[in-house]
Amino acid sequence: MILKVAPAFGLLNSNGENLSALLSKNSASRSGNRCLVYAAKHTNTKPLSGVVFEPFEEVKKELLLVPTVPHDSLARQKFSNESESAINEQINVEYNVSYVYHAMFAYFDRDNVALKGLAKFFKESSVEEREHAEKLMEYQNKRGGKVKLQSILMPLSEFDHAEKGDALYAMELALSLEKLTNEKLLNLHTVATRNNDVQLTDFIESEFLAEQVESIKKISEYVAQLRRVGKGHGAWHFDQMLLQEEDVVA
Repeated sequence: MILKVAPAFGLLNSNGENLSALLSKNSASRSGNRCLVYAAKHTNTKPLSGVVFEPFEEVKKELLLVPTVPHDSLARQKFSNESESAINEQINVEYNVSYVYHAMFAYFDRDNVALKGLAKFFKESSVEEREHAEKLMEYQNKRGGKVKLQSILMPLSEFDHAEKGDALYAMELALSLEKLTNEKLLNLHTVATRNNDVQLTDFIESEFLAEQVESIKKISEYVAQLRRVGKGHGAWHFDQMLLQEEDVVA
């Protein structure tokens, strides 16, 4: 740090008028990157000197490299605003689907519904979708984007259907949600491709698309089975099968 000492007698008159007021209000006056400090003895009303501090030239050059906009990411590279926005949209999709699955869990867990297999299945599905949202949030931060959470819609609380019954109706809804999620992921992949973001396309393919296809296949089979067994005892029997299947997987 460069230390400069300059006479400061010219700042005040020779009689030291207003010196005490100056020292009591502000013992150091600042301007830009410099600091002017006045020193005086209590027994002497005249200031001794002015001391000016300046940063090293290297520090000055380093300060010029700091982003001009507050909170700009230093890690961001080849990451478009369109990709950032599309990721935030996908995060919202995952949270909305998770919220619907959680409502299904609450419905099938009621004492007057008591289909524990379906309740467990939808609870685990809700957790899985929330984990997907968190994975996307972590990726957004890794690329230097900003996570902007959006509103979540209120889901249904009743899933009974006069003709289909609650089990089939809920599973068909789950199938439509999985297909919607897959469609949104494909849109995100298209955005990444359009912006030549190879890293983002690889992330979507390796972390989401294959798993999404498996989920669609599995739930499609559940829908087909529930359409065969019908309501009542058939739905209960399917629930017991699902409960045992989930226990085996766990």
